[in-house]
Amino acid sequence: MDQDIELTLEQEFSIRCFTDQVQQMSREQAQECLILHYKQMMIREMMYQEILKQQWKLDMDFASL
Repeated sequence: MDQDIELTLEQEFSIRCFTDQVQQMSREQAQECLILHYKQMMIREMMYQEILKQQWKLDMDFASL
């Protein structure tokens, strides 16, 4: 990851809380959590792409311009 980007204190706290939760999980629970987070990350990325398409009008029919 890029070391030039610093997290806020609130973000650091959130990471610490998440770390504590994960350390208390079983291996199976941690794996399920990781899979869920990965899925959510993919969904978020798709949403960002859709928003950008709409904002940049990349999904418009050029015949309608």
